[in-house]
Amino acid sequence: MTRFYLGIDGGQSSTKALLADETGKVIGRGQGGPCNHVASAEGRGKFLSAVGDCLRQAYHEAGLESGVHFASVCLGLSGGSEDKEAYTKELIASDQYKFTHDAEIALLGGTAGEPGIIIIAGTGSIAFGRNSQMRTARAGGWGYIFGDEGGGFDLTRQALRRALQYEEGWGPPTVLHKVLLEVSGAPSANALMHQFYNQFDRKQIAGYAKLVTAAAEQGDQVALEVLKQAAESLTLLVTAVYDQLFQNAETVQIVAVGGVFKSRTLMQQLMQNIYASILCPTGNPRFSPAAGALLEALRQDGNASSLSGLRPED
Repeated sequence: MTRFYLGIDGGQSSTKALLADETGKVIGRGQGGPCNHVASAEGRGKFLSAVGDCLRQAYHEAGLESGVHFASVCLGLSGGSEDKEAYTKELIASDQYKFTHDAEIALLGGTAGEPGIIIIAGTGSIAFGRNSQMRTARAGGWGYIFGDEGGGFDLTRQALRRALQYEEGWGPPTVLHKVLLEVSGAPSANALMHQFYNQFDRKQIAGYAKLVTAAAEQGDQVALEVLKQAAESLTLLVTAVYDQLFQNAETVQIVAVGGVFKSRTLMQQLMQNIYASILCPTGNPRFSPAAGALLEALRQDGNASSLSGLRPED
């Protein structure tokens, strides 16, 4: 009988599933809502609905009846998996289960299952790696109060700090002051600071990070300094993981993921810094986190097949 494999990427905004046969060919895919919280009855319902919707769509596309018994499944779940494992097993029958976090499946998708390191910089930041002995290590990911250096929230925080310093007369002139007020509609940097404290959430604040790149592209030296410092912080996270997992001069894949890297200025600086530090190239991910979860499901079963049948949206 054909052995089937399932990879699920359960995130804060959506859930994605990929179903493959024993050759590694993707024959089914599905998408559902977020599944990151299950503490409340409503959260449990959303989790079961999101994963259930993914499964039904994947079964339908694959031409399979519901209730497939998988050889192996891997789920990468935002916010941890401990409180979701029992609910998952209600929905999915499998010989083997692997529950992990979203950073690991993002790494495995990014490197196509090979050893390496992923640096994620969206609203926050974290670096995560895995070597050929399956040892893992992380650096960062402490949250916006104690860390997340180089992430979108931190870029906005640093930009507003520079604007406040200029406004109060103890910092150099910067275009950041003007653009922050223009985009926000605030009358002053001080007023914008209070708006951030009282009215906006982290993702909204992180959305202002793109203004730093825009100012840097206008030649603003303060904005360029903010981007340079962000790249240095992210490089430190990568090198910390590298030192924990890999030998000196060992070349591995470094993958950069997240909205912050839409900034070509920051990305180019990061690539230069990482190569100067550990002689490893930095690039874009090869596959998606859901594909990374599927690759891990195959590996867990001792199946070395490569993935095929992937679409660009996978």
